[in-house]
Amino acid sequence: MELNQELEALTQALSGHGVEENALVTTLGKWDPLEREAFRKKTPNLFIEDKERHFQRWDDHYARLLKHEFVRFKNTVMLWSMHPWERDARLVKEAIKKGKASYGVLVEIACTRSSEELLGARKAYHSLFDHSIEEDVASHIHGIDRKLLVALVSAYRYEGPKIKNEHAKSEAKIIYDVIKNAHKKPINEDDEVIRILATRSKPHLKALYNHYKDISGKNLDEDLDDIRFKEAVQCLCTPQIYFCKVLDSALKIDVDKNTKKALGRVIVTRADIDIKEIMADYNNLYGVTLPHKIQDIAKGNYKDFLLNLIARGSN
Repeated sequence: MELNQELEALTQALSGHGVEENALVTTLGKWDPLEREAFRKKTPNLFIEDKERHFQRWDDHYARLLKHEFVRFKNTVMLWSMHPWERDARLVKEAIKKGKASYGVLVEIACTRSSEELLGARKAYHSLFDHSIEEDVASHIHGIDRKLLVALVSAYRYEGPKIKNEHAKSEAKIIYDVIKNAHKKPINEDDEVIRILATRSKPHLKALYNHYKDISGKNLDEDLDDIRFKEAVQCLCTPQIYFCKVLDSALKIDVDKNTKKALGRVIVTRADIDIKEIMADYNNLYGVTLPHKIQDIAKGNYKDFLLNLIARGSN
């Protein structure tokens, strides 16, 4: 392979989700000093020319981003190896520490896990951090998100199939009226809506979701402006569609590191549960299969590991 082709291959190996380890080993590992200098000079997006001192140095911003790509495979393997309780507990802790941009992860875990799974995560959190999830959410999260998030992470929902349809219908009307009058009182201040979302069973909420559409003509999540309430409704009522949207955002080029991270998180946490259904919905929504999209965007061992998880989960 000529040098220009090798330069292009190496640039591609360092661009995307993860890194192409084999290309780095077979190409970069054999280059002499002049070839490595040519690489630095021909990749201005990676290296900055110090014209005063006559050398090329890493762009600090890109170097920080690249560190995340090198550890993406390791972090995903570690997540997969964990007991699901520990995995969710650590994801919750990280989301609390990172702040508002990561609060969607709290909603995701609180609303897409079964009652026993969420209880298990709370037990693991006690073991790992000597605090409760509820305590840390209440003490570290302030403002309009706190009331809903505390209620969601504290939930222990009825898991059976029985619902009272008339209750679901009346509560759909309650939520419709609250949204309609949001200019008087925001939904995040309404204790009744929070009670419904945090305590009702998922079959009840799915029935409510259908009744709401009969009343409004639109889906409940489409009428919600508050992002946390929107995420909660999607996770509780249409979880596979929610995960498809998270994956699609994570698989875009040049997204921020937190958005990218969702790719590994979702595939790891859903591989044993509903990845087959998520794949079907993803194909319907975006006209491309999830494995094909990952093949295009991800790199190296990270890509191969994700594809293996999907393959085993879809059998």
